[in-house]
Amino acid sequence: MSNFLRRVCTARRALQRANLVRLYATEATNLSEGNAKPSLYGQPLFQSHPHLLKPQELTPGIPSEDYEQRRRKLMDGLPDNSLVVCVAAPIKYMSGSTHIVSDFPQSSGITLHFDSQSYKFRQASDFWYLTGFEEPDSAVILEKTSSSRGYRMTLFCNGKDAAKEKWEGAKTGLNEAAIIFRADDARSIDQFSTHLKSSLAAYSHVYVDVPPTHTRRGPRATSKSVLKHLAPPVEARSDYDVIVDSLSTKRKPLAPEVAKLRAIKSAAEQRVMRMAADISGRAHAKTMRFTRPGISEAALAAHFEYLCALSGAQRMAYVPVVASGPNALIIHYTSNNHLVRQDELILIDAGCEYNGYASDITRTYPASGKFTAPQRDLYAAVLAAQKQLVSLCHEAADLSLHDLHRRSCDLLRQELKQLGFNLKGSELESVLYPHFLSHPIGVDLHESSNFDRGGSLRAGMVVTIEPGIYVPPTANFPKSFHNIGIRIEDEVLVGKTDSVVLSVSAPKEIVDVEGACQGLLGLEPL
Repeated sequence: MSNFLRRVCTARRALQRANLVRLYATEATNLSEGNAKPSLYGQPLFQSHPHLLKPQELTPGIPSEDYEQRRRKLMDGLPDNSLVVCVAAPIKYMSGSTHIVSDFPQSSGITLHFDSQSYKFRQASDFWYLTGFEEPDSAVILEKTSSSRGYRMTLFCNGKDAAKEKWEGAKTGLNEAAIIFRADDARSIDQFSTHLKSSLAAYSHVYVDVPPTHTRRGPRATSKSVLKHLAPPVEARSDYDVIVDSLSTKRKPLAPEVAKLRAIKSAAEQRVMRMAADISGRAHAKTMRFTRPGISEAALAAHFEYLCALSGAQRMAYVPVVASGPNALIIHYTSNNHLVRQDELILIDAGCEYNGYASDITRTYPASGKFTAPQRDLYAAVLAAQKQLVSLCHEAADLSLHDLHRRSCDLLRQELKQLGFNLKGSELESVLYPHFLSHPIGVDLHESSNFDRGGSLRAGMVVTIEPGIYVPPTANFPKSFHNIGIRIEDEVLVGKTDSVVLSVSAPKEIVDVEGACQGLLGLEPL
């Protein structure tokens, strides 16, 4: 080691002791001998990745007991004689398989393989929420029982396969899967159909969700599509017919039942979501500092994604919106292919997914580092409304998302009137502010497909609050605000009598936004 590197390492250790240098989630200070490579399991566990998980955690940040409680609450809420079937997500490929041709004779022992590139695997949300199991080609069956646990759990997966693992990496063995994921039994996925057939006769209610089958008349969920999605084909036609017939008469949707549980975040979930928001919030702040006139929107998006990945995020929660100038009037602008001009505003709607949980933050800031007078006035109007709405996100307010949206329209109308907007009819809702104020967020970016927007907010929920104003260049609106689009979005944890902004790391006060852009907050772009 050179003297220079030795001095750098010594200085870094001193700074760490002084708590002045933050380690990224991808770094480890102590590498144990138990951190063997390659891993013996199909996903990070404490045994193989102690730098990512604590001893009691099944997935990073989430204790094994949380998963147990989720399953128990689900089964307690279902009627007697209930069976739950939940399956993993399918592998999605970027391109078709490529046949690698071999000139070697069969006697050589060299086999042919198919080379295909898949997207980075993301587990099905409900399956992950109930099991924590992150491997594809897997399923779980939960049977309601009268035992002290309240249910019996059978996990199905690939298990160990040396030939496949040579190409795809380690998989978790069946015995290990049963122990680690607290299953009463773990079996090969090839046994799934047989086990399902034998179980169906004993239960009156079967809760299961699958993607619909696409027909000429559109998507349609059928019992046949259920079986096709869940498992390899059943060889015996009679077995196939028994399963299809049973599901046709007993099948009920599982997603609404799981959604009730996912709506309220545990203390562990809240901590993970705060970390996801911190990672994204810091990326917003540093991207403000990184911005300059002439840079491309794509470069800003890449910078944001790089910072999130460097801090341990597994992926982006959605395609980032990086909209400069008039592009901000397009609510879901994701082309990100223009150059930033002097004195334009930049609207960035971006957030990472960290340890299974999404973040969603929007900030709008000046490319030149300082708001113009019209930009400042309109930004202040949106910010004033946004802060009032955030303050109402608590259980004692007894408000629903619909109530909050109506309140946002009233507040924005009042703010715009002070700026000289003479709004008529539905101009606010149809032109200037055409989107809904809020959505729940958690394992999925929009946890709202089974969420009642008319129900009152409850403590433990996490929602976004994102009012916006987008002024087109038309004569009925003040000219000084033409082509300005501003949205400010935070993630808010609902409390009993107050609210907590999880995305507090992202600057939003005018002085802080300008300070971040100008480097006055001590932030560097990397």
